Amino acid sequence: MIDSRRMWQDAAKDVSWHRQPSVLLDDSTPPFYRWFPDGEINACYNALDLHVEQGRGAQAALIYDSPVTETRRRYTYLELLDKVARCAGLLQQLGVDKGDRVLLYMPMVPEAVIGMLACARIGAIHSVVFGGFASKELAVRIDDATPRVILSASCGVEPARVVPYKPLLDEAIALAEHRPEHCLILQRPLQQASLLPGRDLDWLSATESTAPVPCVPMRANDPLYILYTSGTTGQPKGVVRDTGGGIVALKWSMKHIYNVGPGDVYWAASDVGWVVGHSYIVYAPLFAGCTTLLYEGKPTGTPDPGAFWRVISEYRVKVMFTAPTAFRAIKKEDPVGEYIDRYDLSSLQSLFLAGERCDPYTLRWALEKFGVPVIDHWWQTETGWPICANCLGIEQLPIVPGSPARPVPGYKVDVLDEAGRPVARGDIGALVLRSPLPPGTFTTLWNAPDRYQSAYFERYPGYYETGDAGYIDDNGYVFVMARTDDVINVAGHRLSTGAMEEVLADDEDVAECAVIGVADAIKGQLPLGFLVPNTATKTSAEELAARGISRIREAIGPVAAFRLCVVVQRLPKTRSGKILRGTLRKIANNEPWVMPATVDEPQVFEEIAQTLSRLGYPPE
Repeated sequence: MIDSRRMWQDAAKDVSWHRQPSVLLDDSTPPFYRWFPDGEINACYNALDLHVEQGRGAQAALIYDSPVTETRRRYTYLELLDKVARCAGLLQQLGVDKGDRVLLYMPMVPEAVIGMLACARIGAIHSVVFGGFASKELAVRIDDATPRVILSASCGVEPARVVPYKPLLDEAIALAEHRPEHCLILQRPLQQASLLPGRDLDWLSATESTAPVPCVPMRANDPLYILYTSGTTGQPKGVVRDTGGGIVALKWSMKHIYNVGPGDVYWAASDVGWVVGHSYIVYAPLFAGCTTLLYEGKPTGTPDPGAFWRVISEYRVKVMFTAPTAFRAIKKEDPVGEYIDRYDLSSLQSLFLAGERCDPYTLRWALEKFGVPVIDHWWQTETGWPICANCLGIEQLPIVPGSPARPVPGYKVDVLDEAGRPVARGDIGALVLRSPLPPGTFTTLWNAPDRYQSAYFERYPGYYETGDAGYIDDNGYVFVMARTDDVINVAGHRLSTGAMEEVLADDEDVAECAVIGVADAIKGQLPLGFLVPNTATKTSAEELAARGISRIREAIGPVAAFRLCVVVQRLPKTRSGKILRGTLRKIANNEPWVMPATVDEPQVFEEIAQTLSRLGYPPE
């Protein structure tokens, strides 16, 4: 049994403090726990200055690869430090002070990383909103964070189109009640934006003439950033990450979970707008002295299903981290892995998957094709780093498809029933984390401490409610089966939609799938399955659906009452790749719903609605 207190004391010694903390944990006002409360530290210093001072300024810190613009760029630690320090100086000239908010509305370009680190350098709190977000949703976040300055770009670039950002930003500012004092705009060659005199500045020309500034010491519990995550009430839910705990936990995770260190090339194929981008594109790899990759492209179509393998081969990536949905997209286009054989992937030592449940079939496919550990791990925006993982830097455990392995040291996971009682091993229930949560997890919600307490800690006193359902087996492996809302009740039997998805995905002709619960007058609920076929399949839609029904009957039994199964060409997803099961369920059950702000392709909802209509859903 690992002594968590000793572990975090030791981990805190591995980062650079302006003032060493003498107190490990302030637990006087639960659930508002505070780690290292009397310490002083700076995130940018630990990410950049420290490595330059240690003599590694010439090492690559950031590699930018953009197949959509055919651009490649490398920044050493010394070069990145200079650009960040100048951007920080400009922000100070624009009146940004310690504790002020700066909102970033940026594409996947180096300036997004530079802007985030510049804020950290001077103690400003950054809030990154996914580039291309709708104006109305952006306006809501502007009003909640009340930024003094907004950092943005003239446009973003998708494989088939240019997305003008500046008009979206201008409309959002017009809709918002709060008015930023300045906007710093990166003019991209593909599309120039008109600048508003007195408010807007050209990023490149303004920063080039600015003198660099030093780091500002921050209290350990000062906010590093606000990151908005999806909520159920329509109100923004701004997750707050503190500075000291975030540095300690993220640096610890790079060595002990991912088994990487200084000089290793680490690639998180995500977006800076999501928590993965914050934690594992920007901060953690730089804290650890790695070379981090910023990729402006897709897993397929930029230009083909070999896009990821080209990047791994070209930059000698040691560890890759992406979402299972990316692999399902690749597998759909290249089920036999023809493109994999075109590249030298000998540098790759492990592959990590997160963001959504990894079905066992996709995991086995990746294991077979790459011959390296494929680690499914589980965490959330709120936790900021993994809850459960196969920690390669401690001891590699046997890989069990369908499970993100055991809790990471520092986390204690339990499974409770609806009354808050522990369930037996193997029984499904609500997955909860014992308080206090470890360093690096969220400390509150921005402007909403009461909601922080009621939404996460009220239902199960002494625990953080993850919102996920699952079970723990006899070997201590955690199985995350579904969101708690996706555990359906069929004639009194509580069944996991995730377990059904596992069965459906274990068909070589199925690229991906989803199962939701729909209302039924007799049984209460019935499962409805959606199957997306592989591109190369010769199996008819009718045969594939019938096969899915048969598979569920064989694997789970008649109790599942699984007789509704349809084939669709695609599923509605967020831009981070999560299937919008909750919205599908609301449409099928004729419940009120709104178009999610983060949906990738809104038109897919019309296709799904037509499919549901043919089945008689929503009911009259």
